[in-house]
Amino acid sequence: MTMLSMAQALNLALRDALTADDNVVVFGEDVGTLGGVFRVTDRLTKDFGEARCFDTPLAESGIVGFAVGMTMAGFRPVVEMQFDAFAYPAFEQVVSHVAKIRNRTRGKLSVPMVIRIPYAGGIGGVEHHCDSSEAYYAHTPGLKVVAPANVADAYSLLRAAIDDPDPVIFLEPKRLYFSRADVEPIAERRLGGAAVRRSGRDVTVVAYGPSVDVALEAAEAAASEGRDLEVIDLRSIVPLDDRTITESVRKTGRCLVIHEAQTFAGVGAEIAARVQERCFHYLEAPVLRVGGFDIPYPAPKLERIHLPSVDRILDSIDRLQWNDGPDTRWAVGA
Repeated sequence: MTMLSMAQALNLALRDALTADDNVVVFGEDVGTLGGVFRVTDRLTKDFGEARCFDTPLAESGIVGFAVGMTMAGFRPVVEMQFDAFAYPAFEQVVSHVAKIRNRTRGKLSVPMVIRIPYAGGIGGVEHHCDSSEAYYAHTPGLKVVAPANVADAYSLLRAAIDDPDPVIFLEPKRLYFSRADVEPIAERRLGGAAVRRSGRDVTVVAYGPSVDVALEAAEAAASEGRDLEVIDLRSIVPLDDRTITESVRKTGRCLVIHEAQTFAGVGAEIAARVQERCFHYLEAPVLRVGGFDIPYPAPKLERIHLPSVDRILDSIDRLQWNDGPDTRWAVGA
């Protein structure tokens, strides 16, 4: 067991991948000499050389397009989009080429690449430095989308993503980069498994990335009110672990989904739909969501209002129809 920050765990995962496979290369803006804005690539250029970890021009579309070409030559690129909203200039490359080449070539070519994206809020970032863009990628067939919520998963999921034969969007919660934990670095075998972070009998709370810690904090607060919350950490948005979610909801009868992105057409909407399709006769109340508001990401001073909080989660828990009488809050116009 080693005490690591999330940034250090990601750095170790990159080091171990570079050591294990000569075809793994790391590149992006300021990942070389500087070691990345968040120091995730610290000393990789010094230790592995400029051919294995190098800086690129400030051109996200070029970075991803270059990576696509490298996969066709047998490499496994790991590229960094310096901030979440910086990745949008590369979106056409991701949607039109990264996600489609395997299908376009009938499986003759694959795109084993990882696009690392520091994402979400909680750091008081200005415009273009905080965003929650997971729904764009999750809605794109051909991509896998991963969001670790703790230090151990940062290591294991990144190793699995690099080894995966398909392209992976790897979302790294910025506000957790310097969280610390004792970790035994173990590489995940495959992507797609959720984890039950807290067992409970009353409500299933589904979260991922930076929202998992908030969900766990809310579960502690709810326990003092006599309500027992089960918290599921998705870990992987695509592929989605339907079985773990379904088994939990069939046990608890209630479900709440939490994420920082806007609630409209977000990942939570898909989870809510799947739960109601698979667990309809087990549900005691409608599936609810707690997410960001349907607005552009706010300025730093307003960020705490926008992001899901313990109080907002507890308020939603209270709406999950805990009595036998009619709940007029669901009436039309209420």
